[in-house]
Amino acid sequence: LVGKFFGPLMFLWFSVLGALGAMYVVQDLSIFKAFNPYYGIKLIVSNPNALLILGGVFLCTTGAEALYSDLGHCGRKNIRVSWIFVKTMLILNYLGQGVYLLQNSSNYNNSINPFYEIVPDGYILYMVGLATLAAAIASQAMITGSFTLISEAVRLNLWPKVKINYPSDQKGQIYVPSINWILWMGCILIVVGFNGSSDRMEGAYGLAINATFIATTILVAIFMLRKKVPLHWIIIFVSVFGLIEISFLIANLQKFLHGGFVTV
Repeated sequence: LVGKFFGPLMFLWFSVLGALGAMYVVQDLSIFKAFNPYYGIKLIVSNPNALLILGGVFLCTTGAEALYSDLGHCGRKNIRVSWIFVKTMLILNYLGQGVYLLQNSSNYNNSINPFYEIVPDGYILYMVGLATLAAAIASQAMITGSFTLISEAVRLNLWPKVKINYPSDQKGQIYVPSINWILWMGCILIVVGFNGSSDRMEGAYGLAINATFIATTILVAIFMLRKKVPLHWIIIFVSVFGLIEISFLIANLQKFLHGGFVTV
C-alpha cells in the first residue's frame, strides 16, 4: 500500500526534475563538458575558496547512503533499476541549472535559487508542493532504516529491550513506538536549535552524511580483510575513498562552523 501511494508520486517528482533540466540543456549542449573531471580538479586546485565550494556541492552526493536501508525493504533488483532512472533525472536537472547560471551569470546573486528559477512562471507553487511531498516521502527511508537498525540491535543485545510491533504478517514490516517518539523529539530539537535556518541545518546534515560515508568505507575495508582480499587492493580502496571523504569532511566542518550551532 505504501509503495502504491509513494511510487507514482516519486516517479512524478523525478520525471519533473528531469524534464525541467532537459528544457535548458537543449539550449546549450556545451554544458556536457561538466562531465570532464578536468574542470572540477582545476577549480579545486586554483580557487582559494575550494573547501567552501566542496561543502556547497556535497549535498548533491547524498541519497546514496539511504540505499542501504532501502535495500532490505525493496530488494537489490528494484534498487538497481530505479537508481538508473533517478540518477539520470537528477543529472539532467543539475545540468539544466548549470545552463541557467551560464545564461544569467551577469546578474547572479546569492538570493537566486537556480532550482526554482528553471521552473516556468505560474508553476512555482505546484513545484513547492511537489517538493514538500517528496521530502516527506524521502524521510520514510530514515524512519524505516531506524526501525530496522533498532530491531537488529535489540536482537544482538546492543540496545535495551524495547517494544516492537509487527503490523502484519509481511516480512520486514515493523514499528518501534519509542524510536518514533525519539525521532519526533529529535526533529523538534533540531529545528529549534538551528533557529529555523535551513542553511544551518544543511551544514549539520552534510556533516552527518559525511560521517556515514566514512563509516561505510571503514566497514567495507574490514569486510575485505575478513574475505582475505590482497592488502594492496584494500590500501588502494581506502586511500581513494578516504581522500575524497576526508576532503569533504574538512569542507563540511568549515561549512558547519560558519553556519551551524557555532559561528566562527
